[in-house]
Amino acid sequence: MIFDFESDFAGSLRCIPMIVRQKLDIVGIKVSLRQWSRFTREERGGLTDLVCESSDEQAAYRALVLRLIDLRSDEPPVWLAAKNLEDWQDARWMPEPVKVQAAADGVPPPTQQQWAELTALQRFALVKLARSRHENENFLPAMKEFGIL
Repeated sequence: MIFDFESDFAGSLRCIPMIVRQKLDIVGIKVSLRQWSRFTREERGGLTDLVCESSDEQAAYRALVLRLIDLRSDEPPVWLAAKNLEDWQDARWMPEPVKVQAAADGVPPPTQQQWAELTALQRFALVKLARSRHENENFLPAMKEFGIL
């Protein structure tokens, strides 16, 4: 699943799509764009398509990412702290960065009902886009794509 707002840069899998970024956050590994670019197109597609929901699936995903980093990159893996997963996983409350970014863009944030109706991946994308210094220009396109604006 590649969102429309990211199709110009992630559709080709030249950049890391949100769905992969979400899975990487879940398994606690940061993949640099340099590492990502060294994976084959098929490997990048596999990381996009591979299911990463159950603990067994997450362990398999983590092992595959670590193997690809080892095989294709001269950089060591970088581990992420397991913090902030609840920011996008909990549909009952909206994280502050989403509210702050909406205010900075001069639009209302999602209502509680809109937030609750978003998929986990959509909530993840909004949180990630709200926190990103270089990608928050995609925050408004994402809000429009998700039916919030």
